[in-house]
Amino acid sequence: MSHKTFSFQGSFELESGIVIPSYHLGFHTFGKMNADKSNVVWVFHALTANSNPVDWWPGLVGEGYLIDPVKFFIVCVNMPGSCYGSLGPLSNNPLTSEPYYHQFPFFTPRDMIRAYQPLKDFLGISKIKMGIGGSMGGQQLLEWAIEEPDLFEYIVPIATNAFHSPWARAFNASQRHCIELDPTWKQDDPGAGITGMKVARGLALLSYRNQDTYNSNQADTDLNSLGPFKSESYQSYQGEKLAARFNAFSYFNLSQSMDSHQVGRGRGSTTAALKKIKAKTHIIGIRSDILFTEKEQVFLAQNIPGAFFSMIPSTYGHDGFLLEYDAISNIVSHFLTSENHTLRSPVYTVN
Repeated sequence: MSHKTFSFQGSFELESGIVIPSYHLGFHTFGKMNADKSNVVWVFHALTANSNPVDWWPGLVGEGYLIDPVKFFIVCVNMPGSCYGSLGPLSNNPLTSEPYYHQFPFFTPRDMIRAYQPLKDFLGISKIKMGIGGSMGGQQLLEWAIEEPDLFEYIVPIATNAFHSPWARAFNASQRHCIELDPTWKQDDPGAGITGMKVARGLALLSYRNQDTYNSNQADTDLNSLGPFKSESYQSYQGEKLAARFNAFSYFNLSQSMDSHQVGRGRGSTTAALKKIKAKTHIIGIRSDILFTEKEQVFLAQNIPGAFFSMIPSTYGHDGFLLEYDAISNIVSHFLTSENHTLRSPVYTVN
């Protein structure tokens, strides 16, 4: 395992038209590239994760698992706007030598993958065997597979979408409102808005899980109790847990980045953009996911040429993309080893 920082010195224009003078990316690599450079796997992380997928995808990435550094050269980059080594709101603005805070430039998922392209070239990568990522990671993967159709041999977008839905944007907007109502939010301070972010995280969990998840795991056994109840303390715990490792500036900015996701922007239409994908594709959804719904997974499968499609039953809701290691491993392993990809079935499900 190796954690490094890649620095890009030169003007970089964002979709918004803003030009930044430089940027840096924190990234991890695992394993070694083989002689013909045909064993690269690029892993894309979700909203609050980092560039070490062994940390947050331990049943999928690591020795003995599907994405094994003994077999593959694995790359994962911390997305811009985050707080795990890449350019983010708490980084110093080179124009002022002070942290960006509220002035951090807005990165779309498309901006993010364009920022990864110079790193890809620096690492000597000309072809990626497989790209894989869930949620916001899947959004970036789709953008890159459209932007460079010949780059990926296989892609596996999991619990993601072609554009962020009004439903999902409403969840994100409500979370940002929680942060904005924190009286410290307007301060230029690393801890600004942190109490609001704790509340926002509790709200987010309602969309990451579902009613069945809470009813199963947060049920109270004392029939005579008048509170406080288990689900209430769980919400508080999740907020405190995130606050110990994240900041409100990154949370606020990355949720806006997710909301901007629309592969059809500037490409004619969403369907026209998806049809540009040449990689062998397997869309995986989580049947109990109320945030990135089954309908959105079907839309991807129907519009990406020849795509496979699987729905995984899970009690975890959207978070199933992080926790259903065995099911994802079985699907992807079969996908990578299947010989007859010229006759790919467009859709099938896992019951």
